[in-house]
Amino acid sequence: MNIAELAAKKPWFAWFLFIFTVALVFGVGLFAASIIERRSEAVATGVPIRPLPEFEPRNAVWGEQFPRQFETYLQTLDTTFVSRWGGARHRDMLAQHPEMVVLWAGYAFARDYDQIRGHYYAMKDLHGTLRTNLDQPATCFSCKSTDVPRLMDEYGVEGFYEQSWRDLGPEVANPIGCQDCHDPETMRLTITRPALIEAWERMGRDIERATHQEMRSLVCAQCHVEYYFRGDGNYLVFPWDERGFGAEAAEAFLDDVGHTDWVHSISRAPMLKVQHPDWELFQVGTHAAAGVACADCHMPFRREGGVKFTNHHIQSPLANMAESCMVCHGGSEADLRERVYGNQDRIVELRRRAERVLARLHIEAGAAWDAGATEEEMEPILELIRSAQWRWDFVAASHGAAAHAPVESGRLLGAALDMAGEARSDLARILSRLGVEHPVPMPEWEKEALQAYIGLDMEAQRAQKEAFLQDTLPRWYEAAAHAREGPTDYIPQFPVPEDP
Repeated sequence: MNIAELAAKKPWFAWFLFIFTVALVFGVGLFAASIIERRSEAVATGVPIRPLPEFEPRNAVWGEQFPRQFETYLQTLDTTFVSRWGGARHRDMLAQHPEMVVLWAGYAFARDYDQIRGHYYAMKDLHGTLRTNLDQPATCFSCKSTDVPRLMDEYGVEGFYEQSWRDLGPEVANPIGCQDCHDPETMRLTITRPALIEAWERMGRDIERATHQEMRSLVCAQCHVEYYFRGDGNYLVFPWDERGFGAEAAEAFLDDVGHTDWVHSISRAPMLKVQHPDWELFQVGTHAAAGVACADCHMPFRREGGVKFTNHHIQSPLANMAESCMVCHGGSEADLRERVYGNQDRIVELRRRAERVLARLHIEAGAAWDAGATEEEMEPILELIRSAQWRWDFVAASHGAAAHAPVESGRLLGAALDMAGEARSDLARILSRLGVEHPVPMPEWEKEALQAYIGLDMEAQRAQKEAFLQDTLPRWYEAAAHAREGPTDYIPQFPVPEDP
């Protein structure tokens, strides 16, 4: 019996066949429409809707064409993730590590040092820190704002660095974002900060020949590196040359050029302040050796429908292990997290030991000076202090040192402890000869007590900052909002909330 005969004999079968056919056609149609839609999405996200201006600083304008990337970028406002030793939440690092107040006596970091938050907070935190109570150079804006490439083009690179932080304040309002890493015409990754290009040249390398995978780390290396300001023009320089970019190589570079960030107000040692050598330490770790880029872990790929795009919620991989870590690592998230925490625990233990020894060393050196020590006998001790604190700071100032390079971090902290121990031993002999009470009396190891101990008037510092935030900063924002077409995206369109 064929289908026609069956339908004639059993009418219900005809209805079943009709409904089945309609459902099948409808399902196939939906499937085809979905394929077309997903292909259209994939094509549409790869082609800019319209060209962007060469120096468009407003992230929201870029977001009109790249909504998925922009929506995830806005999530850098989220400060809820907290890991054992890091995360996005505000932390008062001087309260947690009070010895650092003594380590930075005479330097602005002794006033205020907080754990960094997401990129969207870059300008807010720069304006809010007590370190900018001093009239800093405009060079301090270099890594904080998408307005910087435009200003470098207008003033010239040297001319930009020569400006005052307050002079250019009304010109800089947009936080870190799209313009910093992407070509506005092709959307390809690009280097917008000349300091990295110049450092690459000093190492005898051509950054134009970098692969796309290398660029996924190099755009981060524009800022997440050690640097110093050269000369009266405050020219931004990364201390790299043919010797490389490690802690010892960078120290030798700075020694060669005779650079000192400040003279310690207690020990009188000529000090160096490490900034955040994240890229340098990452390069000597296991992930870089395996060809992993910064973006692989901190900006993993995400899928929505038929679209694969880079998640621009730049954050700790521990906050998103399924998309970041587990793409490569086996086992469970819990086991891997505990392995990372184990490395961090060990490095933090060594770091805390180094901080305590170095802080006591500075105070003991101060006691020796007060008792009449000579420059000749103190000079080798001061050199050891400079080198020991440099190695400690190379780890302490790096974001994620224990995760990026635990072995190298441990080596540097071990060297710091060794040098500090040698300096304290030599200093003990001088103190004994001078008849100084041993052990030297120490202050209370608490943030505010130590700030008073080194001579900081924190009440005056906070009042000065409050006046800036209430008077000067609103005028800067108003000027920035009217300087170009439309407002900046920093204050008028997307207010930055306070931490919960």
